[in-house]
Amino acid sequence: AVQLVESGGGSVQAGGSLRLSCAASGYPFSRYCQGWFRQAPGKEREEVARISSDSTTNYADSVKGRFTISLDNAKSTIYLQMSDLKEDDTAMYYCAANWVGYGFSANIALSPESYNYWGQGTQVTVSS
Repeated sequence: AVQLVESGGGSVQAGGSLRLSCAASGYPFSRYCQGWFRQAPGKEREEVARISSDSTTNYADSVKGRFTISLDNAKSTIYLQMSDLKEDDTAMYYCAANWVGYGFSANIALSPESYNYWGQGTQVTVSS
């Protein structure tokens, strides 16, 4: 069975850092584009970052320069290093996987609806 299990969320003060992890299993990791999304109460789900198997990355403007997405293919794990956190970063964070086959670059935009698998989420709360 496919599983995406997030961890690493928590409460942090503004300016602080957190690293989220997403352990993936049950699907051919290298044929998927992996993404991190977030959703705050009363707001729409927002793509934060995505990464393809060639390690090409793409970020939302709101997190560029502060967040870094990375892959450990050997461990089938996706990471999101978050630095200089702001109160606006407070949200539930989800990892997701999108089947794209071989040769896909994360420079190509993907709709949230096209992602096949989702984790249960991990809460990030940033306070001033």
